[in-house]
Amino acid sequence: MSAGERRGALVARLGAGVLGFAALLAVFSAPAPALDSAEHRAKAAASTDAAKVQRDAQVASGLDGDRSADANASIESLRSAADAGEPLAAWRLARIYADGDGVPRDDRKAFDYFSKIVERFANDDPSPGERFMVSNAFVALGDYLKDGAPAAGIKPDSERAFDLFRYAATFFRSADAQYSLGRMYLDGVGVKKDTRQGMSWLSLAARKGHTGAQALLGQVMFEVSAERPRGLMYLSLARAAAGDRPADKWIVEMHQKALASASEADRKTADVMVESYLKRKD
Repeated sequence: MSAGERRGALVARLGAGVLGFAALLAVFSAPAPALDSAEHRAKAAASTDAAKVQRDAQVASGLDGDRSADANASIESLRSAADAGEPLAAWRLARIYADGDGVPRDDRKAFDYFSKIVERFANDDPSPGERFMVSNAFVALGDYLKDGAPAAGIKPDSERAFDLFRYAATFFRSADAQYSLGRMYLDGVGVKKDTRQGMSWLSLAARKGHTGAQALLGQVMFEVSAERPRGLMYLSLARAAAGDRPADKWIVEMHQKALASASEADRKTADVMVESYLKRKD
């Protein structure tokens, strides 16, 4: 199956909640080039160029204002550009509302703006400069759907979350998506439980330095497989990267538990493996 066919199959599975009507509307509202006169096409091109210049200015104004005291003007500029179809503006608004960056956190608005980006790019390839933004939107939307956000009226949909993570993990090779996909396979959420598949996806993310993936892969290796020293190696790498951040407390505790139950031989072997791993990275 080609990449285009895989995207098409995924679009069908993502469902009408995010996709559907807009795609049909785009098909049936497209102009018929053969019926356009040269003059009409020239006027349309000039109009398009002028609109793009205006949208670019709105995006720039919004991004600049975001760093100033006038947050309301910034958001208004971004909203105007997003409504005109600028994905960067939609993504920036989504992140502002998701993170509560200068405004009260609003998961509903963040969800809706992330959804617009997913709708826009589910069947189209983004430019190189847009890939991170689009990948981040797929992962963020998947995070919302995996657990839901009842206060924002967002119901859990683990199967759609799985599809979104798989898309970003496959087409964008996103470490965040690969990590989330690995967790879903390990937990049997949104997909049939499959430890081997889970470890495979976690391994891809861990090799990219994803701290959570290193910790979770290390735990599975240490507790489930026969690769206890390698598991301890990944846990040690994750522990070093986690530092003392409260959000990473689970990594610290996981590492401490493994270290306490590891044999002296396992600890020594893991130390050697960590040194070898870091040399390869250098």
